Amino acid sequence: MKAALSTLAVGLLFGLGLSCIGFSSWDEVHRMFVFADLRMLLAFMLAVVVLVPATAAWKRWMPGRVKFRTRPTHKGTLLGGALFGVGWALSGACPAIALVQVGEGQLAALLTLGGIFAGNWLYAAVQQRYLHWDTGSCIDE
Repeated sequence: MKAALSTLAVGLLFGLGLSCIGFSSWDEVHRMFVFADLRMLLAFMLAVVVLVPATAAWKRWMPGRVKFRTRPTHKGTLLGGALFGVGWALSGACPAIALVQVGEGQLAALLTLGGIFAGNWLYAAVQQRYLHWDTGSCIDE
């Protein structure tokens, strides 16, 4: 229970931070995608610059605590990434930001969440019936 409350608190703080710096604004996301304002893009790049060495340090200083392993890239990765990007550009939200927008009272974000769930359901149905791609899932771990 304590871990769940801690996770909830961190999630709420993270969402509040994203809201305060404007990541939940469609206008801000649009400006990033058309390179009119590089602030958000630079924030993403800074996150990568910080997290890559932090992850390497974590693996080195705390071996065995967290197991990182590479995952195979399958046929749907590029298509899925492209669809994710198109959805993000159109709605102005990735899944986490859609939750932040709902928390802000932006009810249109419920459509985004509906699209996210519908897209996942549709992919699962098409994958199971037609594609049968090996997705390299971690389910069998």
